[in-house]
Amino acid sequence: MKFRLLAAVAAALLCDPFAASAQGLFGQALTGQATHDMPATCDNARFLADQQGLEQSGPTRIDLPEHLCGQVLAISPKAKRTRSGWHGYFYVSVGQGVSIRIVSDLDEMNAPQWPWVNKGDQVEVQGRYYYDSLRRQGVDWTHHGTSRKWRWPGYVVVNGTRYQ
Repeated sequence: MKFRLLAAVAAALLCDPFAASAQGLFGQALTGQATHDMPATCDNARFLADQQGLEQSGPTRIDLPEHLCGQVLAISPKAKRTRSGWHGYFYVSVGQGVSIRIVSDLDEMNAPQWPWVNKGDQVEVQGRYYYDSLRRQGVDWTHHGTSRKWRWPGYVVVNGTRYQ
C-alpha cells in the first residue's frame, strides 16, 4: 500500500514539476500572476530570489512583476526595431554581482530620443520580468500601458526623471 502511494505522488510530481517546485523556490505558491503583486518600492532582494528560482526550475512561462533600483552598467546606443516596434536596451546592476537587461518600448514611452539613459545613471524600473533561458531574460513592459494579461503599468526613473 505504501509503495502505491509513493508511486502516485512521484507520478504527480513528474507530471507537474513546476507546481511542486514553485512553493519552495519562490517562497510562495505561484499558480499565476495574481499571487505575486508588484512591490510598492524597489525590492532587488525579491528579484534576486525570483531569478534564482527560475534559474533552478527553468522556463515556466510565468512573467513576474518586479520593481528594481540600481546603476546603469551599459546601454545599447542605437534603438533596435523588432516585431513589436522600436526598443532601447540597457543593463542595470541589482546587487550581488548580478545585472539584468531592461527593455524599453520606445513607441509606447513618453521619452526623448534614445538613448535617454547613460552609463552610471541611477535608475528605478517597474516592469515585467521574463525568463526564457539563462541568456534570454530581462525586464520589459516598462511603459505606462496595461493589458488583459499584464495589469501593472511600468516606468523607468532616470536620475529622478520619470519616463513611461
